[in-house]
Amino acid sequence: MEEKNGSSEVEIGEKDETKKQSKDPEFLSCMMQPKTADSDPHYIGIRRILLHRKADSGVISRRYDWRCNGKGYVAYRNFISKPRKWENLRTPSLLSSPGNSGRWLPSPSPLSHQFEAESFTSSRDLRSVNQVSSRRASFSSSLSDGDNSYRRGGVEHAYSFVGMHCIFDQCKSSVTVLKFGHMSSDILAYGASDGSLTVCSLLEEPSVLKQLTGHSKDVTDFDFSSNNQYIASSSLDKTIRVWELSRGVCIRVIYGISPQYCIRFHPVNNNFISAGNANKELTVFNFSTGRIIKKLLFEDEVTSMDHDHTGQIIFCGDGQGTVYSVSMDSHTGSLSRSHRHRTNHKSPVTTVKYRSFSLLASGPVLLTCTQDGNLSFFSVALQIKGYLTLRCSLKLAPRIHRIQASFCPLLSLEKGEYIVAGSEDSNVYFYDLTKPKHTCVNKLQGHRFPVMCVAWNHGENLLASSDFYGVVIVWKRAKTSS
Repeated sequence: MEEKNGSSEVEIGEKDETKKQSKDPEFLSCMMQPKTADSDPHYIGIRRILLHRKADSGVISRRYDWRCNGKGYVAYRNFISKPRKWENLRTPSLLSSPGNSGRWLPSPSPLSHQFEAESFTSSRDLRSVNQVSSRRASFSSSLSDGDNSYRRGGVEHAYSFVGMHCIFDQCKSSVTVLKFGHMSSDILAYGASDGSLTVCSLLEEPSVLKQLTGHSKDVTDFDFSSNNQYIASSSLDKTIRVWELSRGVCIRVIYGISPQYCIRFHPVNNNFISAGNANKELTVFNFSTGRIIKKLLFEDEVTSMDHDHTGQIIFCGDGQGTVYSVSMDSHTGSLSRSHRHRTNHKSPVTTVKYRSFSLLASGPVLLTCTQDGNLSFFSVALQIKGYLTLRCSLKLAPRIHRIQASFCPLLSLEKGEYIVAGSEDSNVYFYDLTKPKHTCVNKLQGHRFPVMCVAWNHGENLLASSDFYGVVIVWKRAKTSS
């Protein structure tokens, strides 16, 4: 009997070991990948680490994908057939001019021929701002997103990463929006073009907490409530949905007449939800009843938005590249336009991000990104109802997809002011706005398809990025002495 028991324990141990070794067929196939003429051993090694670090919650689905010729197989096939150094084989952008990389161009006045600032307030308020705006400057990065200037001269990376915290790949379509919970480092959610919303936990064992289904078309935006108990989402199916995360159910549906592009909870009064749509409207809803409180009409569809930290100003971007400052009453929800900032690039604004303090501007700032590849960095005058002054701009290669950008965590003044953005060459890039000659300071490689969204957690030690084929990578930032 003892021998039988001993033999059975050995068999069980062997089965467990075999199960662990063959846990992921995609990882096994990558290990057995044949060497090709253009193969890069370093890249293959990185790919194996990526596959090995995938979240355990997606192992079973990947197994079935592989057997059913689903996304797992297609991703592996594309990985094998794609040249390792395909970025260098791409045709350079016609907008590039190698002689002008990162050149600072002073602007003579705030109302130049390229940028037009208009106000709905008295001109007396603007005179005090004109003195500051004369210091504005802009620069353009002549190279594409693949600029490797950060490698020259042994420049130290501003943001060093120790590797991947986890990878989620159970989504079968493009991840269109990605966010961490408010004041949280452990809750991550992302919306996809199949209408689904996925809420994940990033603790020691990363896992999917809730799968929220209800939208019939692309999820364009969503926002957490201040206590992370609710999520409000917008979609191309013309609806706004409010979700209760504890139960994973939709508790309210608000029907519109046009696609909904962006949505935000009021940062102070969570009973207000603001949403922008394709009908050129910014609408404030009552969270408790779903009724419309106030509407404000714009010249074009409202494509992106963000609140300031007080909740008294909403910054909106439209489909023609114009950025608006809108005053909001935190008690009644009433809206009134204050200022607008027009540009000559008639391209949709894909990102509007507010930050309450910046070392570069010594005050609140706003970051905008348009689909044609223009990053703009504004200083914000809250005392003049959110008047915007362009401090600098960065010209990247035009985008096909609605790729977003974000501020980076604050560092010491010596290390600059950083922006992180996705790219259609499947990399995540870091740009330093204080170093025009070497704008690109670092990049992360790991995705195989265009990187759509990026987001930092509250602790600023994790960076999440998502791509066009539904893969979400959570990167872990190295601790620095800054």
